Amino acid sequence: VIQAVFFGICVLTDLSSLLTRGNDSQEQERQLKKLISLRDWMMAVLAFPVGVFVVTMFWSIYIYDRELVYPKLLDNFIPAWLNHGMHTTVLPFVLIEMRTTHHQYPSRSCGLAAVCTFAVGYILWVCWIHHVTGVWVYPLLEHLSPGVKIIFFAAVTVVINIFYLVGEVLNNYIWDTQK
Repeated sequence: VIQAVFFGICVLTDLSSLLTRGNDSQEQERQLKKLISLRDWMMAVLAFPVGVFVVTMFWSIYIYDRELVYPKLLDNFIPAWLNHGMHTTVLPFVLIEMRTTHHQYPSRSCGLAAVCTFAVGYILWVCWIHHVTGVWVYPLLEHLSPGVKIIFFAAVTVVINIFYLVGEVLNNYIWDTQK
């Protein structure tokens, strides 16, 4: 969902940019700048770190033991192309976006705070779903003791923050913004 919303905003930004080109309306220019800022923030804080995290974690666990993250039973309901759409294509598309469009990253402290907020919010959502339904959305969590779950959730938060930093460094490298 994050990737779909992000790329929808990318398309909207590009269309708005094309439609307002040559127009002297300061209001349209102001609105376009807001849209670009939203696009850049979403890329920095959500699309890149979450996208890289999902691909890395999903396929690492899948290779180790697919039943822990994507039970074979799901093959009956979710076709292979959709699985790859959710867990594979995210990475090349987000890398292409990073290479083709310069994104202004927020300050490091604001970016990391936003990534942490998202990670903690998502973890709480996963825990809430378990509390209400009694089922973990990720079967891996069924096999972890409460203490290990806390360590796992902390590690996940650290890893997603590392991916934020990787995205910032990669963006700066690609666009050579340190000069």
